[in-house]
Amino acid sequence: MGETKSERFKRLAAKRTNEILEKIRIIGNCSNKSSYEYTEEEVNKIFSEIDKQLKLTKAKFLAGKRERFRL
Repeated sequence: MGETKSERFKRLAAKRTNEILEKIRIIGNCSNKSSYEYTEEEVNKIFSEIDKQLKLTKAKFLAGKRERFRL
């Protein structure tokens, strides 16, 4: 018998989350001022985009749980 939807979600979500976390750790290597030169504006742009994508993705998970506005 194949895996359940829950098992599949857990397997893929864990794998993909670990991949993202590793990429975040790797981008931290770019903070080494002896190897790279960057501005505060560039750093803010990077993390602003990461924050934006996190919020959009989280909203997909929570979309069905929000209460609708009513008068």
